[in-house]
Amino acid sequence: MSSRAAKRREISFLFLVLFLTGMSGHPPEQTKEASLKRATFAAGCFWGVEKIFAKIPGVVSTRVGYAGGSTKEPTYEEVCAGRTGHAEALELEYDSSKVSYGELLITFWEWHDPTTLNRQGPDVGTQYRSAIYTHDEEQAKLARLSKQLLEETKVYPSPITTEITPAGAFYTAEEYHQKYLQKNPFGYCSHHLQSKRVREALKGKI
Repeated sequence: MSSRAAKRREISFLFLVLFLTGMSGHPPEQTKEASLKRATFAAGCFWGVEKIFAKIPGVVSTRVGYAGGSTKEPTYEEVCAGRTGHAEALELEYDSSKVSYGELLITFWEWHDPTTLNRQGPDVGTQYRSAIYTHDEEQAKLARLSKQLLEETKVYPSPITTEITPAGAFYTAEEYHQKYLQKNPFGYCSHHLQSKRVREALKGKI
């Protein structure tokens, strides 16, 4: 093979590689993994919270568990007794190329009452508190901004009690809690859509 033919073959191979990697220089698998991020929310009984977020296009996976407490490997009974300091929470993985963290925040605020301290509807206790557990500074910035915008526009008649803190250890809840309402469609759920003003106040701003 002549040196000129070899050169043309090398160039053709290079263009094929660039095409297959989306012209990014990174394999498709690496690009996909880079767009996957985590988010953690507490908004009352985690059965309903998981059902709501699992329906969002771009949310890849969900798991319910316990966050924001001090006891390692807490059980459901211990959390319900208020002995561990944990909140019932949802940790989800989402594709940031398909859904933004801002949209997840809007859903969080839309589907629970953040003004009732340690309570959601009939569920009372510190484990039912409203909280956003952030995984990086960008999430923290957007979470604080969303809360500020809702307070400034007075969407809620009472002060917002939602905690915004860095995510710590997350302990996965017992298996029977996972996707509970998917397995039990008529099971207990106290969540319902709140004021439409939430989306109006936040859309395009976070």
